[in-house]
Amino acid sequence: MRRVAVALLHFPVLDRAGQEVTTAVTNLDVHDIARSGYTYGIERYFVVHPIAAQRELVNRVREHWVTGSGRLRIPDRQEPMRAVQPVCDLASACELWAAGEPMELWTTSAKVEDQSLEHASARSLLRGDGPKVLLVFGTGWGLSPVVHTSSTCRLAPIRSPRADGFNHLSVRAAAAILFDRLLGTEPRLEAGQL
Repeated sequence: MRRVAVALLHFPVLDRAGQEVTTAVTNLDVHDIARSGYTYGIERYFVVHPIAAQRELVNRVREHWVTGSGRLRIPDRQEPMRAVQPVCDLASACELWAAGEPMELWTTSAKVEDQSLEHASARSLLRGDGPKVLLVFGTGWGLSPVVHTSSTCRLAPIRSPRADGFNHLSVRAAAAILFDRLLGTEPRLEAGQL
């Protein structure tokens, strides 16, 4: 099994008009992606933000659960939150995760692209030997195209079964779904189930 880390980008991401912007950190994204990631064996969780005050907010949230009163109230959250590390840019996350070893950068998107890697194929790749993977999620209206162009591969989107194609998941929901599809155990069917 390949080693996997996650990066949540707040810049460069897009707004609804397709312009590059910087988004704000939300406590729920920090906390929920950390817990989901820990559940599925994600080793590190980089929260990428260019503004120092926003990185400090991430540190305060982390420390509340690792050393603060949150650790005493709900001790099960301490270990997932230890994986959280704020960094100023994606290059820093890549450098820290690679630590001098080979690494692949996999990006995510809600948009359908011809060259996207389907989830089943990505799952097979992760189950084999290979370099570490940094799985990148975007905030706002998704990652800037410049991030996708520097990636090893772009994962296929989570497709909606709705007839109208509505697909507007929160990043924390999308992360949890992808963690399960890529890293979860195979469902076991009981006798007589289809």
